[in-house]
Amino acid sequence: GGVPPAIDLVLGATAGCLACVLTNPLEVVKTRLQLQGELQPPGTYPRPYRGVLRAVGAVCRADGLRGLQKGLAAGLLYQGLMNGVRFYCYSCAEDAGWTRYPGGTVAAGAVAGAVGAFVGSPAYLVKTHLQAQTLSAVAVGHQHNHENIARAFESIYKQHGVAGLWRGVTGAVPRVAVGSAAQLATFASAKDWVCERQWFGEGSWAAVLAGGMVSGVAVAVTMTPFDVVSTRLYNQPVDADGTGKLYRGFLDCILQISSKEGLLGLYKGIGAVYLRLGPHTVLSLFFWDELRKM
Repeated sequence: GGVPPAIDLVLGATAGCLACVLTNPLEVVKTRLQLQGELQPPGTYPRPYRGVLRAVGAVCRADGLRGLQKGLAAGLLYQGLMNGVRFYCYSCAEDAGWTRYPGGTVAAGAVAGAVGAFVGSPAYLVKTHLQAQTLSAVAVGHQHNHENIARAFESIYKQHGVAGLWRGVTGAVPRVAVGSAAQLATFASAKDWVCERQWFGEGSWAAVLAGGMVSGVAVAVTMTPFDVVSTRLYNQPVDADGTGKLYRGFLDCILQISSKEGLLGLYKGIGAVYLRLGPHTVLSLFFWDELRKM
């Protein structure tokens, strides 16, 4: 609504950060669930994290209440970079009139999401490392043992250079592109569907939240496999030259998970993904809309 793309960059980044503070605990839980039983057949490994609610309890017992906000600084950096760039690119597409063409909204959302994911990839890498770290008794996935966000960036850069900071980006770009496209394709129609059934009043934030939760089903189903692959690629241990020890790349990761953990392995943590999507979508859009009005 008349806001220049440069302003949308700042407002989008701010909105994403505000939403991140409230939804980061589900990100921690999601990361642990997705790394649990990595490349092991179902039923052959211990499960310290069983479902979203039990996983929350397990995180609190191992790391205290503060453990639910692990990786928050890196998460805020990622949301600021990714959403700032995403909203900026989408605003540019709107100004250029591309969103008025059939399918333009979905295409613009996918491209904007992909660019945002690439820019924010180093922050997502560090966020994943920090959120996976915990006591050895309940540890899942590789433990990188960074002291904090600054030391994490420093360690990765010293060992693998600039390229090392973008390790795993091949999983992040399709993840955000698919999620962004699916979200934009279903969110507005889901919100209208909720209002048509008179569950909530037209224009109310209850209707927006309900629409976000309905839309979240479609987004979670399409996005979770990419999310699992992204988490695995980011968190895997690497050789001295930066080559992954577990997965050679995006397709290899999908094939290995499918063959060793079954197709359901690609949907690990879907409960946490779904429960995060609706509130995060609504909060991001709410904060962005209110900041635009201001």
